[in-house]
Amino acid sequence: MPPLHLATFTCDITPPDGHPLCGGWIEPVRGVDDPLHALGIVLLGAGKPVVFCALDWCAIRNDAYRIWRDALAKTAHTAPEFVSLHTVHPHNAPFADVEAEKRIAVAKSGQSLDLKYFDDCVRRSADALRDSLPKARKFTHVGTGAAKVEHVASNRRIVVDGKAILSRTSATRMKEMRDAPEGLIDPFLRTLSFWDGDSAVAALHFYACHPMSYYGDGRVSADFCGLARQKRQEEDNSVFQIYFNGCGGNVTAGKYNDGAKENRPVLRDRIYAAMIKAWRDTKRTAVDGWEWRVVPVKLLPRREPSFSAEASRRLLADTTATTAQRNNAAFQLTWLDRIEIPIELGCLDLGGKILSLHLPGEAFVEYQLAAQAMRPDATIHVAAYGDDGPGYIPTARAYLEGGYEPTVALSSPDSEETLLRAIRKLLKAEGTKGGDR
Repeated sequence: MPPLHLATFTCDITPPDGHPLCGGWIEPVRGVDDPLHALGIVLLGAGKPVVFCALDWCAIRNDAYRIWRDALAKTAHTAPEFVSLHTVHPHNAPFADVEAEKRIAVAKSGQSLDLKYFDDCVRRSADALRDSLPKARKFTHVGTGAAKVEHVASNRRIVVDGKAILSRTSATRMKEMRDAPEGLIDPFLRTLSFWDGDSAVAALHFYACHPMSYYGDGRVSADFCGLARQKRQEEDNSVFQIYFNGCGGNVTAGKYNDGAKENRPVLRDRIYAAMIKAWRDTKRTAVDGWEWRVVPVKLLPRREPSFSAEASRRLLADTTATTAQRNNAAFQLTWLDRIEIPIELGCLDLGGKILSLHLPGEAFVEYQLAAQAMRPDATIHVAAYGDDGPGYIPTARAYLEGGYEPTVALSSPDSEETLLRAIRKLLKAEGTKGGDR
């Protein structure tokens, strides 16, 4: 078997002045606090190349996801389903849905994305991938390490007697909400690394939490998770660093963050400290190949009249509605139009006991915990925020509890059963009882 190799690529995708942020519903770009990047790796030497890429953007949906993924696949000489594209999800960053932007332009409801800028980012990231391939480095081992993140994550949903009564947002100013218990989270940051003997080549970090300390001021930033990754990169430039957001749809830093700007470096350093501890905890395993598994799923749309195409068309055309409301209607229409195009979930299997699971949308943390319970014999790394077509992916129970996320989620409560079934198949956990809900 030929040696295994890994190529790394990076590309600046910082938006220009005046560009919309977070789909156009907050202040557009007024300046840049820190640049945004597309960061990726290409695995070579065991069949078709596999590409992982993380964007310092808020979200990438539907055709925007497929356009970017297809460009990377073509450049890497692989199939589109062998490319897993994700966003880190800071909000002072672009939000991409190409077809929705075309609808928004026709309706004159305000811009959500500059399509020329989007195309340029796609092209330059593909060029960066192409340039990286001749520089690919051999790897012989993979490493895994984990560390508890202290005083960052807390569950956003405060549920009492079966009802979500409060939402602990990323910046929570109400003291009694910050004083409430952390709630359900996955407190561990996990690091998957690739090594050539004793020399580290790349480190992929996974942690489940909305990555915002504050936003809405027009100042572009990868925020505290992106900044922690960058701090780690600057500390050791010989090891390529990528950060993936796990299933953080219902997890924020709200318990430990009141929105004060001074908290951003504090939260950054808490993530950074966990990265260091996970690195020190790393155990290496020899590897001679991998398997990349893909399961396509169709998540059913909401059935309520307010989520119908007719209702969304009326809202998009309503000039008395807010820009956010009209743009969200365009996103809903685009989701309904692509409902028959599956979302592809992926899993990288490195010898059966080290797995990297790649999921769509803003999945709730319950899916990440369920995946780990399905395979207690293995180390499971989870990246969510892939194709964000459905937006939030709550649990079925959350729809009964109410609250913010199930109010705006675009897929139905049936998504839980569909997603868990696909995860079990990807992890080769059929026949086990772990992860049942």
